[in-house]
Amino acid sequence: MSDELFFSRREMLRRGASLLSAAATVPLFLDRTALALSGPSDSPGPKRKTRNDASRILVVVQLAGGNDGLNTVVPIGNDRYYQSRPSLAIRKDDALSINADLAFPKSAEGLKSLYDDGLLAVVQGVGYPNPNRSHFVSTDIWSTADPEERIHNGWLGRYFDCECKGSARPDPKSGIALTQESPLAMQGARFSPVSFNSPEELSWRGPAAHGRGMAAFNKLNQSKRKNTRKTEAPLDQAGALAYLERMAMDARASAEEIQRATGIDGANSRNQGFRFRFQNRGRGGELGQKLEMVKRMIAAGLDARVYYVSMGGFDTHAQQAGRHQTLITQLGEALKDFTLSLKADGLLDRVTIMTFSEFGRRVAENGSQGTDHGAAAPLFIVGSSVRPGLHGEHPSLEPADLDAGDLKWQVDFRSIYTAVLSDWLKADAAKVLGGEYSKAALFRV
Repeated sequence: MSDELFFSRREMLRRGASLLSAAATVPLFLDRTALALSGPSDSPGPKRKTRNDASRILVVVQLAGGNDGLNTVVPIGNDRYYQSRPSLAIRKDDALSINADLAFPKSAEGLKSLYDDGLLAVVQGVGYPNPNRSHFVSTDIWSTADPEERIHNGWLGRYFDCECKGSARPDPKSGIALTQESPLAMQGARFSPVSFNSPEELSWRGPAAHGRGMAAFNKLNQSKRKNTRKTEAPLDQAGALAYLERMAMDARASAEEIQRATGIDGANSRNQGFRFRFQNRGRGGELGQKLEMVKRMIAAGLDARVYYVSMGGFDTHAQQAGRHQTLITQLGEALKDFTLSLKADGLLDRVTIMTFSEFGRRVAENGSQGTDHGAAAPLFIVGSSVRPGLHGEHPSLEPADLDAGDLKWQVDFRSIYTAVLSDWLKADAAKVLGGEYSKAALFRV
């Protein structure tokens, strides 16, 4: 990231307030602490709250690329499925039966185990009106909860905005994203999460009152002076630098808190080449490692209410069979290990996990033994407070019932968000989502 990205204070506000990174430059730090400049120019940071062990936590798992729902929850009793996928269909003897009509593939032993233990809800046919088959657009729609694309911040970011009272600044540590970039879903008007791929990234060299830091800040002030909006009064440079230094201390303290929670020391990691050592090296793959990191932070008592992790690789246009089944194995094993680990430590009652993917795949396989972008797909909710089992009917595969060759959605994803916000996070869902939607009966309330 270069200084050229720092065009204006407005740009800084848009980009968010995450902290970062072992190799972080001062301009990068300025970017990630942008909300320091968003309110009154020298407003105090959030007061540290006493940790509430009873507070509920949401873990969002993004399946990036468009997961093939038909080969995840398999309609083994439907001949149309086998006719549409002569090379990709999961055979009945390679499936783990849910009932006479549906099954998980044998590779999804983890999901089946959670299902049998009454910890997994499967919501079928999830989507939205007039589905968009672009990865970027559909991901934005799921992130903003706005198929009309009128809203430009995320539903979880708005949740944090709404939870913050008065002029107080939302605490970035309330939401933690284990992603390279801060996900749109977590970005609000005032809130932006802490985001990092590895806890080793969470250290900072501190702002300097010269060099690139000064140059970047000068650029901000110059841009500000050119801005005619009266609502954005320019900051006093010396005062703002002092403020940034104070914010830097807060950020550094947050980083060190997170590093301690995940079991590393930032200084040692830089000086000794330390690398985070995951206990989970099993079938859950990278997702399992990230969820293990989340578990450590939850167990250490961080105040975060939402964690966000992403698993890629689901854009399976060619040679899908083995690749997709490997992904489903990793997903199932990672969710199972995470859930059982939380349960063993008495933490599961505080945590709900929700998966989503931007769309499913088309019903028919393509000529490359893969599947192309589709529409509706299943979504999973995991936890001890969910109503387990199947929710809704499997979408019809009859040609007359398809939407240009894709499954039609039956459950608007915003009804799931409404349930998560209202019944789990105890938030005003209508206020967060900007409208009222029917609430899916997903939780024991």
